[in-house]
Amino acid sequence: MIVQISGLSAVADRYDGFVLDLWGVIHDGVVAYPGVAETLAALKAAGKRTIMLSNAPRRAAALIEQLTRMGIARDLYDEVLSSGEAVYLELQRRSDPVFAALGDALYHLGPERDRNVFDTLTYRSVDLDRADFVLNTGPVEIGETVGDYQSVLERALARRLPMVSANPDHVVIRQGKRITCAGALADRYADMGGQVVSRGKPDPAIYAVALAALGIEDRSRVCAVGDALHTDIRGARAGGFDAVLVTGGIHADELGIKWGETADPVRLAELARHHGETPVAAISKFVW
Repeated sequence: MIVQISGLSAVADRYDGFVLDLWGVIHDGVVAYPGVAETLAALKAAGKRTIMLSNAPRRAAALIEQLTRMGIARDLYDEVLSSGEAVYLELQRRSDPVFAALGDALYHLGPERDRNVFDTLTYRSVDLDRADFVLNTGPVEIGETVGDYQSVLERALARRLPMVSANPDHVVIRQGKRITCAGALADRYADMGGQVVSRGKPDPAIYAVALAALGIEDRSRVCAVGDALHTDIRGARAGGFDAVLVTGGIHADELGIKWGETADPVRLAELARHHGETPVAAISKFVW
């Protein structure tokens, strides 16, 4: 059975730093969860380093602005890293062979708010018929599904365009509703035979960047806190450190609970076995 703890204070002494997910842990996409600011303050008071690590398909500065609007002051956490920031850096550096082979003309599959992933770089945003590759940041409108983009994916595949996905997540929970993300579009494209490259959780590479930002060399002294077994918990394991699962996030429906409720131990164990991932502990919500 997975140990369920009342808050992070039960395990905090084991770690010097925490890698914190955003959606499902810190906020629900619109507002911060109750008690988050106080929990971050407690981590800081305990001398713990923190980094917000999100699969959001936009740059870190945009996430900081969002957190500030939600009432999470900038001095409550140390660093911020996003999959969008990681993609931006890859597009800028072109050190990875896949990125180095991309052309300069991109088709942006995604909403205008995600343009900061590329709009200060030397790429041209063009229509699909003239593009060298697809930059996927997810559906344009909330509520759209993979099926809404099937024709776009088919056109891209007919031209054998590679796809860069700036968010590996399939879904997020936005105020209790499941919202399709870029990862679902990328997986459909890959299933169709398209070439896809992405950055973000659970890719071990992004955890190496996170650890460097924290300035902690001993991976056993770092713990991730996330709500998704297939990204947050799997990524932490791939990165070589522990993870605590927040049960009130993306898996709440599977566990038959609402945010803040304690999961049934048997159902939690079955869920972990299904995903093949076992966190060191579980908490109902992000609390100290």
